[in-house]
Amino acid sequence: MEKKISISQIREVAQEAYDEVKKQTGGKNADYIPYLANIDSDLFGLSICLTNGQTINIGDTDYRFGIESVSKVHTAILILRQYGAQKVLDMIGADATGLPFNSIIAILLENDHPSTPLVNAGAISACSMVQPTGDSDKKWNVIVQNITELCGSAPQLIDELYQSETATNFNNRSIAWLLKNYDRIYDDPELALDLYTRQCSLGVTAGQLSIAAGTIANNGVNPVTGQHVFEAGLAPKITSMISSVGFYEHSGDWMYTAGIPAKSGVGGGVMAVLPGVMGISAFAPPLDEAGNSVKAQMSIRFIMNRLGLGVFNGDNVTITE
Repeated sequence: MEKKISISQIREVAQEAYDEVKKQTGGKNADYIPYLANIDSDLFGLSICLTNGQTINIGDTDYRFGIESVSKVHTAILILRQYGAQKVLDMIGADATGLPFNSIIAILLENDHPSTPLVNAGAISACSMVQPTGDSDKKWNVIVQNITELCGSAPQLIDELYQSETATNFNNRSIAWLLKNYDRIYDDPELALDLYTRQCSLGVTAGQLSIAAGTIANNGVNPVTGQHVFEAGLAPKITSMISSVGFYEHSGDWMYTAGIPAKSGVGGGVMAVLPGVMGISAFAPPLDEAGNSVKAQMSIRFIMNRLGLGVFNGDNVTITE
């Protein structure tokens, strides 16, 4: 079935979503990372990037917040670019754990396998895979360059957040060394852990994340810059990972109610991908008990349901003027 939706419709529904959700007061900032606990809880931004390059930005879409676990998507794309889809499947995997994002038990239950680059264990393993191995500065430059190409502009390291996370990442240190024990870390474990912590501490905007999501939706071509960032065949691979584990143990509930693959981060950001149509990003610091932004979830779900869109609908969606 062909469905035609105008840009003005999308803009109108996005504004409705923003106005409706802005009034909500549920959730609270992440408090286990001191920096995040002090972010203004009233901040809220909503951004959409269509595959034709047009963007819609409402609210605090220029505010730089900690990208946190949304960065897992970007680095997963990087190692897919460097190694190819099959090698990433062999070295890390692409399966949901059904457990919290920082679970150590998941590693043991999966028979020493990280499962997916979109949980902490797999993301640390992914950072260890980034080429060239053994050189922290060069690996970091490659990670940042990849995020810059996806977002269409550069992120900025939030040093206070980086220092805060480094001082409190005890669980991730355990994960890194457990993976080392099982030969699932492919570089120095401390180096990989530091890279992961640093990439989670990058500051991005909702506007940047919607462009990154739009790049995935546009089969690897950045809709705004026109740069061919990654091969089209990798787009369904990363989208499938996002759909299966983007909200961790609540991913099934999210896909059932919103119908769009999306990845969350405890910094308050959510990045969603509707293949062939658009990328959506929303940011608001207060989180639910699972660590997902309350307002970001509500606003993206509102848009999808009001427009009647979703990856399972079977529609051939055309955006009109």
